[in-house]
Amino acid sequence: MFKNVFGSGFLVRTAHVVLTWIITLILFLYDTELRKQEETGQLLQPVLFVLLVLLSVLLYFAVSLMDPGFILSEENDLQFTLGVTEEQKDMIPPSTKSLRQRRCGHCLLQQPMRSKHCQTCQHCVRRYDHHCPWIENCVGERNHRWFVLYLGVQLLVLLWGLHITWTGFSYAPSWSLWLRSNGVLLTVCTLLALLALIVLLLLGSHLYLISMNITTWEFMSRHRISYLKHCGADENPFDRGAAPNLWGFFCEWGSVVWEQVYFREGNDPV
Repeated sequence: MFKNVFGSGFLVRTAHVVLTWIITLILFLYDTELRKQEETGQLLQPVLFVLLVLLSVLLYFAVSLMDPGFILSEENDLQFTLGVTEEQKDMIPPSTKSLRQRRCGHCLLQQPMRSKHCQTCQHCVRRYDHHCPWIENCVGERNHRWFVLYLGVQLLVLLWGLHITWTGFSYAPSWSLWLRSNGVLLTVCTLLALLALIVLLLLGSHLYLISMNITTWEFMSRHRISYLKHCGADENPFDRGAAPNLWGFFCEWGSVVWEQVYFREGNDPV
C-alpha cells in the first residue's frame, strides 16, 4: 500500500513537514491569540489547532506514500483487466463501439479504461488524475478521495493560521518600526495567504471535476483520449449527475469497471 519513505520525494516531503511545524512554532512564539490562550491556561484552541496541523501532516504522508492504483502486472481475471466478460460484450448494443485491448507502450501492460502511464512514476495508474509534485506521487483511483480530504483539512489549517497570524500584529508609530516588529508575522501571513489561495483553487477544481465524474487528465486532454475524442464537447459517458457522482466518489469503495459504465445501455459514444 505504501511506497518507500526515502524515495525520490523525500526532500519535498521533508521540506513540507519542516515548513509546517516552523510556521506552527512561530504562531506560538509571537504574541498571537494562540500564545495568549496558552499563557492563560485556555488550552482548547491551541490543542485543537495542533491536532488539526498533525492531521494535515498525517494525511499528507498517507496520500504521498499510498499506492495511487499502480498496475504492476497482468491481471488473470479478464473482467478486471478489460472491464467486461465475453458474455457482457455480447450484451453491448451493436450501435456502440467495440472494445479494444489497449496495451501500454512503456510498461507493455494492458490498460483498463481511464488509466494512463505516468512518466514520472514509471507505472500505469488506474483512473489517473494527475501527477502532483507537491506530494511527489500520482493521484489515482486509490488515493484521489484522500487527496481531496487532505486539501480540505489543509485549507482549514491555512485559514485558521491566517486568522491567528492576524491577531499577532502589533501597533508601531512608524512603518519602519512596524516592519521590524511584525516582519516575521508579515512573511508568514503572506505565505499562508498564497498557499490558501492555491489550495482553495485546487480543492474547488477537483470538486467541480468530481461532480462531473471526469479526471483532470481527461478534462485537459479529452481531444487526444481514444474513448473521449469522439464524444461531443458537452458529452461525458461517465457522468451520472452531480449528486450520484459525488456519492460514488466519496462513499463507494473498490474498483469500478469503467468499461461497463462507458457501454451502459442507452449510451452511444459514436
